[in-house]
Amino acid sequence: MSKRLLFLFNPRSGKGLIKNKLMDIVDIFVKHEYEVIVYPTQKAQDAYEKAKEYINQVDLIVCSGGDGTLDEVVTGIAEMESEKPIGYIPAGSTNDFAHSLFIPKNMIKAAEMIMEENLYHCDIGKFNTQTFAYIAAFGLFTDVAYQTDQDLKNILGHVAYVLEGMKRIFEIKSYHMLVYVEDQVIEDDFIYGMITNSRSVGGFKHLTGKNVDMNDGLFEVTLITRPKNPLELQEMLASVLKAEDHTDRIHSFKASKLRIEAQESVPWTLDGEYGGEHQNVQIENRHRALNIYLGKKQKGI
Repeated sequence: MSKRLLFLFNPRSGKGLIKNKLMDIVDIFVKHEYEVIVYPTQKAQDAYEKAKEYINQVDLIVCSGGDGTLDEVVTGIAEMESEKPIGYIPAGSTNDFAHSLFIPKNMIKAAEMIMEENLYHCDIGKFNTQTFAYIAAFGLFTDVAYQTDQDLKNILGHVAYVLEGMKRIFEIKSYHMLVYVEDQVIEDDFIYGMITNSRSVGGFKHLTGKNVDMNDGLFEVTLITRPKNPLELQEMLASVLKAEDHTDRIHSFKASKLRIEAQESVPWTLDGEYGGEHQNVQIENRHRALNIYLGKKQKGI
C-alpha cells in the first residue's frame, strides 16, 4: 500500500454511533489501498493538533464527528497552508456542513463516497486570524451550540438547541455596529448576525437563503436589528425561518468580505464553537480553499 490515510473521529459525537461502524469504515479505506492511521480524539482541539502533525505524512485526512470536529481539521490544514484533501463522515447532532454538501447521513455510504475521490473545491472563511468552515455568527442563540450539554445534544439532536434557545428569548441583547461592505456602511443595533457558506444552520434549511453556491467566492450575510415589540420579533423570526424578506428589520446580502466595528466586545461563534469576544472583525471568503472528496452526484452541486 503506497497511500496513507489519517482517520480522526470524535467518539462522543452524536450518539457515539461511530463505535459500531468503525471497523466497517476502516475496511472500506483499506480495500481502496490505504494504510489507515486511526485516532479517536481525546479533548478539544485534538483533531486540530493531529491534522497539523500528520499533514505531511498522509495523502488524505478523513474526520468524523460534528461541525466542531470538522472545523478543527479545516483550521489545522488552513494554518499549514496545505492543499491536502479531506473527507467528512458526519456524526454530530446537526451537521450543517454535511447537509449543505449533500453528504450521506449513513456513515458507511459517506465513507464509500469519499473513496470515489471526486475533488470539490469549497469556500471557507477567515475571521481575523482564525479560520471557519461555514459560519461565523453573533447574538441571539449563538452561544447555545457551545453551552448546550453534549449528552443533551446526543439525546435530542438539534431540538436541544431550540429548547436551550427558548430560555433566552426574553434576554435579548443588541450590539451597536458599523458594518462595512464594498462601498456602503450599515449602522444599527443588531440582535443577531451570521456570515455563512451553508444551506443549513442549526439543522434548519434555507435560513441562509435559497440560492446558495458553496464555491462562488461569496458569503450569505444576514443581520437582524432589534425589534420594537414582541409582534415585530415574531414577524422577523418567521421571515428568517421561511427565507422570505418581508421586513425592513433584516439586512440580507452576499459579500466576499466585510468589516464590522462594534461599540463593545461581542462574543462570536465559529462553526458552533466559541470564537472569542471581538470589537473589530474582518471576515474574508477564502475562495475554493478547501479540497474535499465528494461523490459524483455531490460534486455537481
